[in-house]
Amino acid sequence: MKQDMIVILDLGSEENTRVARAVRALGVYSEIYPHDLTEKELAQLPNVKGIIINGGPNHVVEGKEIYVSEEIYHAGIPIIAVAHEAALCKKKVSVLPADEEDLLTMLKLFVFDACGAEANWNMKNFISDQVELVRRQVGDKKVLLALSGGVDSSVVAALLLKAIGNNLTCVHVNHGLLRKGEAEQVVKVFREELGANLIYVDASERFLNKLEGVSDPEKKRKIIGAEFIRVFEEEARKLEGIEYLGQGTIYPDIVESGTKTAKVVKSHHNVGGLPEDLQFELVEPLRQLFKDEVRACGLELGLPDEMVYRQPFPGPGLGVRCLGAITRERLEVVREADAILREEFKNAGLDRQVWQYFTIIPDFKSVGVRDNARCFEYPIILRAVNTVDAMTATIEQLPWPILLKITDRILKEVKGVNRVCYDLTPKPVGTIEWE
Repeated sequence: MKQDMIVILDLGSEENTRVARAVRALGVYSEIYPHDLTEKELAQLPNVKGIIINGGPNHVVEGKEIYVSEEIYHAGIPIIAVAHEAALCKKKVSVLPADEEDLLTMLKLFVFDACGAEANWNMKNFISDQVELVRRQVGDKKVLLALSGGVDSSVVAALLLKAIGNNLTCVHVNHGLLRKGEAEQVVKVFREELGANLIYVDASERFLNKLEGVSDPEKKRKIIGAEFIRVFEEEARKLEGIEYLGQGTIYPDIVESGTKTAKVVKSHHNVGGLPEDLQFELVEPLRQLFKDEVRACGLELGLPDEMVYRQPFPGPGLGVRCLGAITRERLEVVREADAILREEFKNAGLDRQVWQYFTIIPDFKSVGVRDNARCFEYPIILRAVNTVDAMTATIEQLPWPILLKITDRILKEVKGVNRVCYDLTPKPVGTIEWE
């Protein structure tokens, strides 16, 4: 069943995702496109019922004011604008209020009355469409999937298994930057319980050697992303018929990796870190989903709750939580501290209440006192945030006794740590990860 679509044109807004999610909440699919989308490109999009022009403070690019293509206004599709910088639409169309409550009311009228869209956006239809698209793209060829065991890659694996079955080969790469016991758990769940074609590669020394002495976070991400692809290429050579690479790219990855009106926040390994000589064509069935929608998709596909609600984990893993140049010593420290944090959150019933929680280790030490003597050891930073779509995040107000218990355990059980700090910075201005 083809879903109706509302197109959102980004005219420099910082709230495109808010509008997109508001439309999807009405049961109508929405996608965000750049301001200079042409009439020809618009005509190639399926079932477009309406257009929302979303202007904002980033409407001046390289010193020039940007506008929606003139031809879009004559495409015969209902158009409306959000109140931000209404002048950018030359007052040519009706304008929606910026107020949240009024916006939702007017959006409903526009989407259903003016556009005649049907509320047929749901996970069952999404999965059906994606299965059809994947089969059309891949045919009888084979797909290689990087299976980290995180939510995104797990859902992609389940969706691709539904679409192409045994033509999917999953590769789990242990890059030495995983959480404690994670590699073992991935192998158990996917190979033994789900019966996936799973190849396990221990490349930890290879990755750590490549990262030695590299302190810049963007360079670390690029190295890790490129090395991942190299590992896949090597594994693909051992297999026959591999022409596609499956990836768990989701919409926040694309937004944060930069758009025409938004600067790069940080490159994601599956968006900005791919080598130019990539030998595979990409299969990315989740690239237009927000994080909560990915989870809903996983549940619809029949994945167990513990997998769908697994802690989010960045592609570069602990590599971006071991700040600065990675050392094996600090990597082990942050891994052990993270295991304690996760255990105590589970014991306190916070593991499903808090969206993401983890530990960070900086590349400096501080003075402390241990066993009545001066010590010079690392601090550990705790972070616990809540979010719906990973575009903004608030801080979990943890009970004081839990913070004290976690602190006590880390100081006693993790060698080389003499301070524990709690990060109270929301997103924005901080990102969820530190690097």
